[in-house]
Amino acid sequence: MKIYVDADACPKAVKEILYKAAIRCDCELILVANQPLTVRRHPLIRTVQVGSGFDVADSYIVAIVEAGDLVITADIPLASLVVAKHVAALNPRGEMYTKANISNRLASRDLMDELRSSGVLTGGPAKINPAHLREFANALDRYLAKNR
Repeated sequence: MKIYVDADACPKAVKEILYKAAIRCDCELILVANQPLTVRRHPLIRTVQVGSGFDVADSYIVAIVEAGDLVITADIPLASLVVAKHVAALNPRGEMYTKANISNRLASRDLMDELRSSGVLTGGPAKINPAHLREFANALDRYLAKNR
């Protein structure tokens, strides 16, 4: 199993949790981004810098992941694409995207995007807080324990 991270918008605290988990579980961790990243130096941890452009990192991840891998992303359309490939997807708040919930998550995301575009709503989701980080770490640990 490999863990892929949609790293451009991934919070630093989430990356720190992932570094520790990858080393503890002996899993390769690949952070994919449009820009250069500074990451912990370890043989299991690497970065892939893709070209700039809309969804370039997402397209790279979708093309390379395989069943049994795990993708870390807050991007619901990306999660939908990897779940369709039988790949697990976990967001930085500790919520697992599944075949059972991805359609509803995508519809909610599209509705919120439409409301923001029309000016009805402004802003996006709240910042990641310590409770979210605990939920993420716990969900990651549960997943790794069950799937390693």
